[in-house]
Formats: sequence, C-alpha cells, structure tokens
Amino acid sequence: MSGFPGAHDGRVAVVTGAATGLGQAFARRLARDGATVVAVDVDDAAETVAQIGADGGEAVAEVCDVTSPEAVGALRDRVLGRFGRCDILVNNAGLARPIGWSDLDYETWRRIQGLNVDSMFLTCKAFTPAMADHGFGRVVNVSSNTFGLMLPGWVHYIASKGAVIGLTRGLATDLGGAGVTVNCILPGLTRTANLDALFEGTGMYDRIAAQQAIQRPALPDDIEAAVSFLATEDARWITGQSIVVDGGQLRL
Repeated sequence: MSGFPGAHDGRVAVVTGAATGLGQAFARRLARDGATVVAVDVDDAAETVAQIGADGGEAVAEVCDVTSPEAVGALRDRVLGRFGRCDILVNNAGLARPIGWSDLDYETWRRIQGLNVDSMFLTCKAFTPAMADHGFGRVVNVSSNTFGLMLPGWVHYIASKGAVIGLTRGLATDLGGAGVTVNCILPGLTRTANLDALFEGTGMYDRIAAQQAIQRPALPDDIEAAVSFLATEDARWITGQSIVVDGGQLRL
C-alpha cells in the first residue's frame, strides 16, 4: 500500500474515535507514515494499538469521553505529560443514526451536537496551544458529504457536520499565524463494521455507489490518505479547506 513513509517521523498524533471504523484506519495510517499515535475512544482502543504494533508502529490507547471538558483536560495532561507535544489532532469521533424529523427530540439533538461538534471544540481548545508553542500543528476534522446532499431523516447529523465546516474555517483563521493548519474532510458513506450492522440488508452501499463517479462502495483505506496528507509538512499552505473524499458522489 502506498503512503507517505517517514512524513510524520517524530510527530505525535491524537486520533479520536480510534477504536473502530474510520478512526482506526486513520490511526493506523498515521502510524505507518511515522507518527506515534494516541488512539482515543470512549471504549478501549487496545485492538487499534495492537494492529499498529503488528504494522511496526508505535501507539498507546487512551479512554476518554470527548464530550466532557474535564475528561478532555485530563487527556491533554496525560498526553503532554508523556510525550511533551501534540503535533497532529484528528477529530473523528462522531455518531450517525437516521431519525425522522417528527421523532427528533431535543435530547437527541443535543447528544448529536455534543459528540459531533462540541467534542471538536474541546479537543482543539486542549491541544492547539501546545501546537502553537512548537510552531507546528495539523488539525484534521471529519465532516461528511451529507452536508451537500438532500437526505431525509438526517437533519441532526447534517447540521452537526455543517458546524464542523464552520469551526474548521474559523479556527484556521485564528491559528494560521502560529504555524497551525486546520482542515476538514467530507467522506461519503464508507464501509465499516459499525455501518455494516446499521445498513445490513438495505442495499444502501450499492445505491450510494451508483450515484458516484467511481461506482463501488468506499473502504476506509480510500479515505485515510487524505488525512495523512493534510497532516504533512507538504500541506502547509492548505488551511481552512473542506475536501470531499467520496468517489465523486457530491458534485458542487
């Protein structure tokens, strides 16, 4: 598998939602490209760490509820205490479940915004000061191509992913002078174990693939290179951008 070998040598990368799915793929890719990875999840990311070790990389697992200011603050203290730095932050933790408008209550709305948006605010507040102190930082936020699509039953999710784009653009402006770039990627529907369980028997993957320029379901390794590239030194002049990585489904 091609990559950017050595691009992240000496860097420390914090990846949220890293126990499974896309987060696991991002963590493994950054490690293969040289980073020491902190795999963060509300569940134990030991399997991700084991896979990175088997690949010849270095990683540690951290259990953290990224919607909790106290928990994120404690995570920051542990990471900086152990490694002395955080160079790359991948905000991947999120929740995607379809809910019709008539069934969407405020409690569910707040839960989605809390995990999909507020968590990114908290982790960025926690880790970007250390990036600025070192004069180098890469923040990659995970949004979704659903922001540009017409999908019934996804109001809560689309709203949260639109907020991620706004957060990315605003934060890029505030941090640009400190050597910190902030970008986001907008993946399309990607085959993971969690989504396989959600969409089993629905034909969803095939229906989405038929709408794409590249007509096959996406896999995590179709998405991960964009994250790793945005974290490189070569991406230093790219910031505040929203990069669609969906095989050509979203046509703006």
